[in-house]
Amino acid sequence: MAEAKTVSLELPLLARVEGEGALEIAYAQGRIAGLKLRIFEPPRYFEKLLEGRHYSEVPDIVARICGLCPAAYQMSAVQALEAILGLAPTPWISAMRRLFYCGEWIESHCAHLHLLAAPDFFGCGSVVELAAKEAAAVRRGLKLQNLGNRILKFLGGRSIHPVGARVGGFWRAPGAAEAQALLAELQAALPEAEALLDWVLAWPLPESDQVFESVALRDPAGYAIETGRIASDRGLDIGAGEFERHFSEHQVPHSTAFHCLHDGRPYLVGPLARLNVNSDRLPLDIRQRLHQAGIALPSRNPFHSAAARAVEVLYALREAVRLLSDYAPNDTPYLEAGARAGCGCGVTEAPRGILWHRYELDEHGLVRQARIVPPTAQNQARIEADLAATLAALAEAPEPELRRRAETVIRNYDPCISCATHFLTLKVER
Repeated sequence: MAEAKTVSLELPLLARVEGEGALEIAYAQGRIAGLKLRIFEPPRYFEKLLEGRHYSEVPDIVARICGLCPAAYQMSAVQALEAILGLAPTPWISAMRRLFYCGEWIESHCAHLHLLAAPDFFGCGSVVELAAKEAAAVRRGLKLQNLGNRILKFLGGRSIHPVGARVGGFWRAPGAAEAQALLAELQAALPEAEALLDWVLAWPLPESDQVFESVALRDPAGYAIETGRIASDRGLDIGAGEFERHFSEHQVPHSTAFHCLHDGRPYLVGPLARLNVNSDRLPLDIRQRLHQAGIALPSRNPFHSAAARAVEVLYALREAVRLLSDYAPNDTPYLEAGARAGCGCGVTEAPRGILWHRYELDEHGLVRQARIVPPTAQNQARIEADLAATLAALAEAPEPELRRRAETVIRNYDPCISCATHFLTLKVER
């Protein structure tokens, strides 16, 4: 038996870290004997904070949960609350919610692709190093990210923690001139989103072939974003109200983040899962470009998530142009409702995957109970499974290579602790 040894590596901490992640790997006889992705997200108590609040306060509170996907939290919440209150959004409200969400997808995907993921595939330690090699691509990415923020501000009043959404619709309808100015910017950016997709499809993505279940929303009317049923590539097809019958969260000793399983199994949510479940909903030209790049759907290579994000940036930008082309201000941008007791569920596709909410209201419209299942919790078990599959063949690899590959795998999922995983503390036992 080879002599066992323990090697501990620690990277320096930086101020912009919002949480901490650590990875422990134990090899025995050249095989992985133990693997723990340890997450130290501090408790934030949002679900308890919502208890006792009036339903009208919920959208502004849940928007504070995430700086990158506040619209997703707002849209899942209003969907659940409107189910209780008996509100059915008008076509104008539905269209503006989809537009609002397109802005968030563009902003979040571009931030991840250029600031977090791309340096891994170009041998760079940061976007600063990447900008020296790929200056035009980084500038283009930041410009597209800003356009996503412009859409969020158009309807939300501001791009970070927007305040324009409410139960029943939006507080105000932007003017026609403002819409026309934004539409012109979005139309002018379409060639840049096309170029972004070409750029990402040329990345040297690692080969990987893994078996996993993809879970995403599916909508008969188009590519699911803010509405749809929960579906999988293994036959799952349920409404939001059935989520708890099929999915369960549990605590593991090595992480403060829940692990969510589907019928006891890890599963994937996020852009690649969406493409795997909804490939027939993509425009033909995008499917052809994926095929020409050698990406067949459904894909079993988790690294194809990068290509999926670039696909969704282009799709969301086209969708935003379509929605704004038909835009007209509306005198009734929201619907009023009286208080009603009940329980309702909502689910939408946050940039990182499905985001599920459930609320219980009393007869005065006060929240009695809230439950929120974010995509990062749903991907935790799948990340560990991916790490085990990817690192199994690297038992003899130098520690820098082991660390680099582990961080690349984790960042590929774009967890909300992405910043922390840049500063991974890696402990190896061989």
